[in-house]
Amino acid sequence: MEAARAAAGTPVATRRRQRPGQAAPEAGAEDKQARSPQRRRRRRLQRRMEEEQGEAVFREVVSFTPDPLPVRYYDKDTTQPISFYLSSLEELLAWTPSMEDGFNVALGPPVHRQPPLRSQRPRTLLCHDMKGGYLDDRFIQGSAVQSPYSFYHWQYIDIFVYFSHHLVTIPPVGWTNAAHRHGVCMLGTFITEWNEGGKLCEAFLAGDARSYQAVADQLVRIAQVFRFDGWLINIENSLSLAAVGNMPPFLRYLTTQLHQQVPGGLVLWYDSVVQSGQLKWQDELNEHNRVFFDACDGFFTNYNWQEGHLVRMLAQAGGRRADVYVGVDVFARGSVVGGQFNTDKSLELIRKHGFSAALFAPGWVYECLEKEDFFQNQDKFWSLLERYLPTHSICSLPFVTSFCLGLGTRRVCHGQEEAVGPWYHPGAQEMQPLFGEHRLGGDSRGWVKTHCCLADAWSGGSSLLIRGAIPPEVGDVAVRLFSLQVPLPPKVFLSMVYKLEGPTGVTVALELTTGDASSCHIGGISALNETSTRHSPRPLRVPPTKLARWAGRCGQPLRGGWVQRCYEVSLRGCLLQDLFINFSRPPGSQEEESFVCRLGEIQVVGASSLLTPLAQVQAVTVSCVRWQRAALGLERGPEGLQLSCTLHWSYPLPQAHCFRIHCWAGTGSRSRGRELLGPEKPALLGLAFANQYRVVELAVDATRPGQDGRVEFLVQPVPREGFVVPEAEWGRAVLLYSSPRGSGR
Repeated sequence: MEAARAAAGTPVATRRRQRPGQAAPEAGAEDKQARSPQRRRRRRLQRRMEEEQGEAVFREVVSFTPDPLPVRYYDKDTTQPISFYLSSLEELLAWTPSMEDGFNVALGPPVHRQPPLRSQRPRTLLCHDMKGGYLDDRFIQGSAVQSPYSFYHWQYIDIFVYFSHHLVTIPPVGWTNAAHRHGVCMLGTFITEWNEGGKLCEAFLAGDARSYQAVADQLVRIAQVFRFDGWLINIENSLSLAAVGNMPPFLRYLTTQLHQQVPGGLVLWYDSVVQSGQLKWQDELNEHNRVFFDACDGFFTNYNWQEGHLVRMLAQAGGRRADVYVGVDVFARGSVVGGQFNTDKSLELIRKHGFSAALFAPGWVYECLEKEDFFQNQDKFWSLLERYLPTHSICSLPFVTSFCLGLGTRRVCHGQEEAVGPWYHPGAQEMQPLFGEHRLGGDSRGWVKTHCCLADAWSGGSSLLIRGAIPPEVGDVAVRLFSLQVPLPPKVFLSMVYKLEGPTGVTVALELTTGDASSCHIGGISALNETSTRHSPRPLRVPPTKLARWAGRCGQPLRGGWVQRCYEVSLRGCLLQDLFINFSRPPGSQEEESFVCRLGEIQVVGASSLLTPLAQVQAVTVSCVRWQRAALGLERGPEGLQLSCTLHWSYPLPQAHCFRIHCWAGTGSRSRGRELLGPEKPALLGLAFANQYRVVELAVDATRPGQDGRVEFLVQPVPREGFVVPEAEWGRAVLLYSSPRGSGR
């Protein structure tokens, strides 16, 4: 925000900041309001915005009677923004988008992938049902929780359903962002159950078309606003003849409208009610429920099937076998073919007959087994299914990942520790690789195994741990980490950050495979480092600001023993298919070479994206302020305050990976549970994946009469290309606060 600084001794011009929809006051009205004691009591927080040194300045008078926030959108104790659901038909029909909904809006649609979801290859659906849903994952900006559940085998699945027993289950945005980052479709759930569910269905299905169309329109609108991809429809109660007669038209209308408003949208039907209106699970697609399958995008069967059910379904499904999702209860309840660590038995039969699979509640490995063994059990579960789970490929650049799981025991940024303590933020999960153990063929003893690792990180809370052995008879071993289908531009920049454990002569290299070798021409590969003259390749326009920042760390000494390698590759007519990590034995070695490597980051960035202008964070505002007295015993004592407020700003979201929110405060500040970083750096408050952030219970100093307290908020954009934007280019806003007159403080 540009502003001319006032001359010495000249007051800074001010203007009153209006709330959205608030009319401007008439001339003289402000003076009358200021003279009104009642008005002063109602508006103890007088907010004025000034312009000072290019940053927005907001003024607040401390008050402990804040305007209430909508309870649906905020945690009642802390005012942290939370994901929400709708429990009644009245709530659904009354819902309209609001400013608070912005917290729960995903960054964008799923990234492009191959094969596309609409292909006829059998798919894999994961239905996430855990203890009723909306647990620690409901906190949009993350939470401090020990040993949370995490899903990270995204390359094996195509659709993620967030399931709960509320009428309208809107997926928490952290899950949606993680799914979309991996090219996975995200569905919410519309469910009715028991007698109350029957009454609800009568209310919108037993009448004319306007009733069920109004419900469908709201479901489409919710998916469109929050940027997820559709609905699983689960009717677990009997329906009257009138209601069941309107169910297929409702499904057709919902599916048609969703396809128009949400590209790639899906509506799936769960096997429960039959066309007579009875609640009667069939465990298959048949003549009793085919009418619902014909009206939507897919059919999710119940779980108590045997192979005979699959054989009978072949004729019913016809050319839509991939649209039949055969349900597998991982808890193995009822009469099932296989669940738990025998789930592969069910998958074997499903794939034998060419159907898609729907894995229900694979969080069993977290809920029922020991928490300290969660990662080992999770990897074991998915490795047993691997042969039945075709992977999909990501089809877009830039491709950047730090392997962060969206959780950890500390926060790290480029090798520097920023905060200590447990954290969980599903939306902060980065692109995850293919996990597992890979052995060389024949009699070779060579092997490579990949794990997630919370013990060390380059950025975020975790890295990728790769262990292996190079046998004497071979010179190297390699492991495929990612499957891609990316048409490569003429010039690509590659980067890898890694760390080898212990003394070793093993060398590490990033390998790429390309398709259609006859047309693919690789013109040259050059290393980039601090002495290279190739930071600005000839084809790039000058000055290449983004490129200079991207390559700025290449070859520089890094913290914590990390090493970075950067490369510039010239190509023509190439399709990038796979990313491998290769480990080579040292020259002259004849012994088996074991190695342990931590991979901290991989980047594949097209030169063209580094030529576009860097967007600026603009118009940072401070609103919805709440003050609390700090509890006795906190580090600031009885004179301290706790500040909560909402920041908004403007930035083109398609260019953002996320935003890092920081603050400076008078003599330093820290949020509850975070260590003070010292005066040389602003304190990190958290991450945002939208153009808004809720600051929660930030400890600040109380002020004396006639004295202003000062908090400066900084919004650091993290571009999709992964480079660091310098602090001088962050968005910022200042909050000046003071005690009310006559407060005695």
